[in-house]
Amino acid sequence: MLDDYLDKAIGDLDRLIDLTRHDIEDIKRANHPAMFQRIETKESTMQSFETYKSLIDRTIARRAEAHPDSDLEALLSPGSRERLDRMREKLEELHALNRRFARLVIAVGEFYDSLFSQIVPTESDGYHKKSAKAASLIEVRA
Repeated sequence: MLDDYLDKAIGDLDRLIDLTRHDIEDIKRANHPAMFQRIETKESTMQSFETYKSLIDRTIARRAEAHPDSDLEALLSPGSRERLDRMREKLEELHALNRRFARLVIAVGEFYDSLFSQIVPTESDGYHKKSAKAASLIEVRA
């Protein structure tokens, strides 16, 4: 049962990695609608992974309770240990991809913010921004 949970969790991680790679390519191409269409799929895959991770944790905890004098290596079969290592590697890969994607999102967000502030000038009043200046692009002359 544990090996089945591990395989399904690894499958979910593979899907998340693939979806994140597509998101990185789409943000580079400014293909935002495609990224937004994947949000639901990513969320449901993350929930599925969290469910399997919880089942993995409970299964290992039950084994540890049943054999309190045994260490983790003795509780798990070689196949389970190998799957846990693979899951850890996939998590690290997903983490690295998410960091890369986050940097791109921040860069794109800053670009749009600077573009917007050039079109609609604002003045900073502490933590708040006010559109106190007349925007030259929107200015109407009679």
